[in-house]
Amino acid sequence: MPSPLSPKDRVLTAFAHQEPDRVPLNYAGNPGINARLMAHFGLAESDWEGLLTALDVDFRGVGAPYTGPRLHEEVLDRRVDPLWGIHTRYIEHPSGGYWDFCDFPLREATEEEVATWPLPSPDDYDYSGVAEACKRQERFAINGSAGYGDIINGNGMLRGMEQTLIDLITDEPAGLLLADRRMAIQIEVTARILEAAQGGVDFLWLGEDLGTQIGPLISLETFRKHLRPRYQPYCDLARSHNLPVMMHTCGSSSWAYEDFIEMGIHVVDTLQPEAKDMSPAHLKQTFGGRLAFHGCISTAGPLAYGTVDDVTLTVRETLGTMMPGGGYCLAPTHQIQDNTPTENVLAMYAAARRYGRYA
Repeated sequence: MPSPLSPKDRVLTAFAHQEPDRVPLNYAGNPGINARLMAHFGLAESDWEGLLTALDVDFRGVGAPYTGPRLHEEVLDRRVDPLWGIHTRYIEHPSGGYWDFCDFPLREATEEEVATWPLPSPDDYDYSGVAEACKRQERFAINGSAGYGDIINGNGMLRGMEQTLIDLITDEPAGLLLADRRMAIQIEVTARILEAAQGGVDFLWLGEDLGTQIGPLISLETFRKHLRPRYQPYCDLARSHNLPVMMHTCGSSSWAYEDFIEMGIHVVDTLQPEAKDMSPAHLKQTFGGRLAFHGCISTAGPLAYGTVDDVTLTVRETLGTMMPGGGYCLAPTHQIQDNTPTENVLAMYAAARRYGRYA
């Protein structure tokens, strides 16, 4: 039997549309399920690396911590992001709780007000530990992106979702300026991370939510007019470092994948199977060999509401569709929610290890 690949080689082989020794695995979860899994494995509450190791996760990430001044003051009964000025308040619900976005301080801002809204400088991030972090995790596939990009959600956190969509449809200068300012900072931070990494980064991970469960969130025309040109510099940056790009897109988003291919995006992430034109079979048949896939295990399906046997069957069926010829990494479609039974998460990764082997 051949020796197993390193996690890095396993992921990069899948990204290259080839068959590794087994399907690569990734994980994302909410704090509640993270804590329960850590307790299950006998780990300390903050032992994130221990949890990833216990689940055989093949991915890691590096970044540069912000070390500059606080740019936005606290507000009573709110949590205010010190860099971007986003307001959130804690909302509890039966599945757990969230810091939910609120207030939207730039909702009615003019172009001039957006231009003067305090945002972080790329000079105020500490890049000195990037190379060492890459060295420490060199066995794994390392994401070196400074942030998703995420124009619709990111702008929406400051201007509200309704106004953000109006901005895109009407070419509103204030909203477009906010997108440009945010993206310019993230791209520059990412460029400096890649420089500091000295070749230690393996891919960039971007993101933009493009769909609802039943169809596109915006038109292809709007995507090509306002989103595609703002993500192209990210793709060009990755190309200059010979790195693949993975793009996160929630909801029904395969309508944009032909453009993704033209832009230089190599891998698509999330892949919610219940959304329109997002089933594993449709994706594999339509884009297999041209895009690699990361995701497909729904956080709103059997993983949350089914039995262990249901989860095992879902994983096995997904692998049966996506594995042939390579190009697939198994992951949840979003952060696993706190209402998900611990045993179902364990079953997901056990089934992936058991049925995801090529040899």
